[in-house]
Amino acid sequence: MTIQPRSSAWPADRVAEARAVIADVAHHSDLLIRLACNVLAQHGETPGERADAQRLLVVIDARRGVARAQREDQGRAAR
Repeated sequence: MTIQPRSSAWPADRVAEARAVIADVAHHSDLLIRLACNVLAQHGETPGERADAQRLLVVIDARRGVARAQREDQGRAAR
């Protein structure tokens, strides 16, 4: 069995889509932002771009914790 080389533009297309999501972060879900950050953290062109994506992941994870805590507090207050 011979493995054929890939001639697709997958990485470039996914990186471009990830950059578009990050550029308009306010209008995308945390899940989509997290996926975009993971793509950029792995396939970003520069070390700075990869580091920025990793930092944004930390922010998204922290925001998720606050949102969950607020929902739990609202549930307790309704009782």
